[in-house]
Amino acid sequence: MVEYYKTVEGRVCIVPEICEGCWVNMLRPSSEELRHVTETLHVEEDFIRAALDPEESSRVELEEDQILMIVDTPMVDDKSGGSGGSQIFTTVPMGIIVMPTAVITVCLEDTVVLRSIAEGNVKDVHTALKTRFVFQILLRVAGRFLKDLRLIERDFTRIERRLYDSLKNEELIQLLGLSKSLVYFSASLKGNEVTMEKVLRGRILKLYEDDRDLLEDALIEIRQAIEMAGIYSNILSGTMDAYASVVSNNLNIIMKVLTVLTIIMTIPNIVFGFYGMNIENGLPLDFIWFMPTLLAVLACGGAWLLLKKKNLL
Repeated sequence: MVEYYKTVEGRVCIVPEICEGCWVNMLRPSSEELRHVTETLHVEEDFIRAALDPEESSRVELEEDQILMIVDTPMVDDKSGGSGGSQIFTTVPMGIIVMPTAVITVCLEDTVVLRSIAEGNVKDVHTALKTRFVFQILLRVAGRFLKDLRLIERDFTRIERRLYDSLKNEELIQLLGLSKSLVYFSASLKGNEVTMEKVLRGRILKLYEDDRDLLEDALIEIRQAIEMAGIYSNILSGTMDAYASVVSNNLNIIMKVLTVLTIIMTIPNIVFGFYGMNIENGLPLDFIWFMPTLLAVLACGGAWLLLKKKNLL
């Protein structure tokens, strides 16, 4: 799918065709759509195909009058099917190609960052001001990382509240999903930081004062997100280690309880096994019923007192 947008009277509007100062948004383009854009704007086809590679890393490349920036943007992994209400996050590469007459964005998924701009939810967007428009996209990407990290922290706090009262695997699986999300975020954020630092030097794009402020704000948020991702990863790792210790300790307590009960309940069996093997005429009927009941009550009472004294109950 290919969409064309342009700022008209201060609002981002859809336009029918490519025009001067427009924004071309390519979402999983077909071969015909890709050919039409490359022939119309004379853009390098390799630039577009590079952004469609799901394993492409964040980078910046300059080719004559064309500039390619690839940055990773966060999104919810719908295929993971997060259980228990928790979401699993991942990242997807997004290509930004700056042409003399237009800006092209290429992505495999319909991200919240670009969709919010296309729907007019972002103020002061001017597609004709190419450098400023690109930096606004980068700022929105950085802000999205911060927002999703806060969602991860919220899910982690919610899982942690019920973690130590549960012996099921559901909470552990959810924590593993959050840990996976933080690994993706950390790797992508570091790549984005390097790319933005290269652009900030001014050798790739001509930087105006207001534009530089936008890029610096985006870089500050990226660095903040890197720090948050590192902190959350350390906390999550420590929590999972503590959870493993709690599970192991609970298992030890259960084994102690079962061992004590087994030892106590063998006493009646020993006594009646002894009498049954050595008394020729057997035992009186009253004794046969009374003694097992008495011994069972004494054994259970003794077991309860012992376990209570050892704080095992």
